[in-house]
Amino acid sequence: MSRLAAGVVLVTAQEPPLDPDDPGAPAGEDVGMTATSFMSVSLEPPLVLVSLREGSRMDDLLAEQPLWAVSVLADKQRQAAGRFAMKGRISDRLLFADLPVSRGEATGAPMVDGALATLECRTEQRVAAGDHTLVIGRVLTARVPGAVGSPLLYFRGRYGHLA
Repeated sequence: MSRLAAGVVLVTAQEPPLDPDDPGAPAGEDVGMTATSFMSVSLEPPLVLVSLREGSRMDDLLAEQPLWAVSVLADKQRQAAGRFAMKGRISDRLLFADLPVSRGEATGAPMVDGALATLECRTEQRVAAGDHTLVIGRVLTARVPGAVGSPLLYFRGRYGHLA
């Protein structure tokens, strides 16, 4: 499958507060994950699919939190993709610290400024598939924020761009 070029997205969500009934409780942390297994499923209703490694932090979070967002990364955002794809990485809080983001109105999830497109989604279905979970989400909002550039691609284990 490394011979199949794929677009690169950042999937994000916000953990719910530790105690939703206590306004003084600490807010949940932002969580992000780089993905290349992302696709459109349906135009009516608007559905997308992302494949998550079973048991990953994002898989566990989206099993509880139905709201999430996707930023379609531009080729100039290779560093952001790399930092959220690292194994054994530092906390997500530090990964988001210097990344310019805007909050989704429908989900509260961070969306990367300068992305080619952003989507906010609500999980409609989760399907176990081998060692992954396929998460199908209904698109709540879709924006093309005016960013210019080419998409960030992943091919043969490396990030690249259109020639």
